[in-house]
Amino acid sequence: MSGVDEALAALRAGKPVVLPFDTVYGLAADPYREEPARRLYRLKGRDQSRPTALVASSLDYLLECVPELRGRAASLARLLVPGPVTLVVPNPGRRFRWIAGMNPDAIGIRVPELEGPGREVLDRAGALIATSANHPGEPDPKRLEEVPEDMRAGAAAVVDGGELPGTPSTVVDLTQRDPRVLREGALPAEEVLRRLGAPVRSG
Repeated sequence: MSGVDEALAALRAGKPVVLPFDTVYGLAADPYREEPARRLYRLKGRDQSRPTALVASSLDYLLECVPELRGRAASLARLLVPGPVTLVVPNPGRRFRWIAGMNPDAIGIRVPELEGPGREVLDRAGALIATSANHPGEPDPKRLEEVPEDMRAGAAAVVDGGELPGTPSTVVDLTQRDPRVLREGALPAEEVLRRLGAPVRSG
């Protein structure tokens, strides 16, 4: 297993790492360059047309990465983060295009509620790109041993955070006037509705 310093060194070197998040184990990489993102996609076996989330230590740090979010999107995000949600928000500056998939005008963002080694790595890195540490269509890993062997072998660092909740984040689209739940996960749609005080359409 790898320590926090080893994981940070791997991220700085542009290599993917396996980290514990607040939901499931994730495959993470440096968000600021395209090549680390491509390495992450290859290791996961993910199609480049699929988006991957930008994960930050805080919403304020996220707003430094994507300053165009200030305003309505940021106000709504503050009602839901930190927590087990991925928010799809407008990306008018088309930042981090290598993780935006087919729609560079939107970006997925996360501010997880973390503790332990995952928290330390994210705090010191500031921001990462991350996706669940499984191959497409396979179960989400809540234990390190559930991460595919080839993924653990291909990652430059593997950080153990014990057993995790095992339910992926809820995905909420904030790009339209009415928020919409794209995938119900760890945070129920009803709770999303309560916090936003707005109609939420599942779909």
